[in-house]
Amino acid sequence: MSDLHAVVEEVFEAGASVAFSARLPGGASRETWALDVVTGSERHELILRLDSPGAAVEGPMESSGGLAAEAALMRAASGAGVPVPEVVSSGGSYILMTRVPGETIPRKILRDDAYAAARPRLAAQCGQALAAIHRMPASVLPQEAGDDPLRRWRDVLDLLGEPHPVFELALRRLAADRPGSTRRTVVHGDFRNGNLIVGPEGIRAVLDWELAHLGDPLEDLGWLCVKAWRFGSPLPVGGFGDYDELISSYERAGGHPVDRDALRWWETFGVLKWGIICVMQTMRHLRGGARSVELAAIGRRVCENEWDLLRMLGHD
Repeated sequence: MSDLHAVVEEVFEAGASVAFSARLPGGASRETWALDVVTGSERHELILRLDSPGAAVEGPMESSGGLAAEAALMRAASGAGVPVPEVVSSGGSYILMTRVPGETIPRKILRDDAYAAARPRLAAQCGQALAAIHRMPASVLPQEAGDDPLRRWRDVLDLLGEPHPVFELALRRLAADRPGSTRRTVVHGDFRNGNLIVGPEGIRAVLDWELAHLGDPLEDLGWLCVKAWRFGSPLPVGGFGDYDELISSYERAGGHPVDRDALRWWETFGVLKWGIICVMQTMRHLRGGARSVELAAIGRRVCENEWDLLRMLGHD
């Protein structure tokens, strides 16, 4: 709490007060707070993200750029036409941004009557947002060489020391069938249902930029289509749309033409990646890193991803 008040004092003039604050769930290496700051007659509804001192980094799921890099990305995204919260202020250990009203819980977005009019628009809006993300200048990313994502996740699986023949099969098949694209753009890294703020009219903001990196833009489209992010819906794009809606909107908005075979490769890669992440999360619980019923329960998702991979690879 002392860090929270220190940021408010740094950003706003003397006399600003915190009228409301609540820590939001999630994040081992970051704290996220909703707060209302009062300055004179004005009330500012904000979100504050803070680095947690001494917190563990989540291995291959974390970016090394830090919050300063994330703030720069969000500002660049806004300039490119991506709907994002406005960054009010940022420093080496915090980002203070506007609080955008709306819903982020996928099951509500996919089922509640309040979002019935939004759902048919979401796939096209995702295509527009992704085309804008992929136009962002690569210079906004930390100057690091992008590694081979397939090798990266193979190394993670090897380090876990868990036998998963389906994942090994998927790694070999993906290596043999790798798309030939050499395009490299800014990639959001976690663009999916659950990281979007949605209102009755559709997408209001794209969240969670900490995994942004230089890569193949189809990585973002494929990740959005991973079955886990459909939350029980038969529709392949986030549970709210189909491939044609996403692709046609993306291309109309200035995204390069989408090779459907390459998109299928990246969707398959995304299922593999999520399956390995499920193993990682379960091992955190089983090996004592973080005792958690939630982490333990995610272990059942591993076999779901193995089944999905077998079907995608044509082995059903």
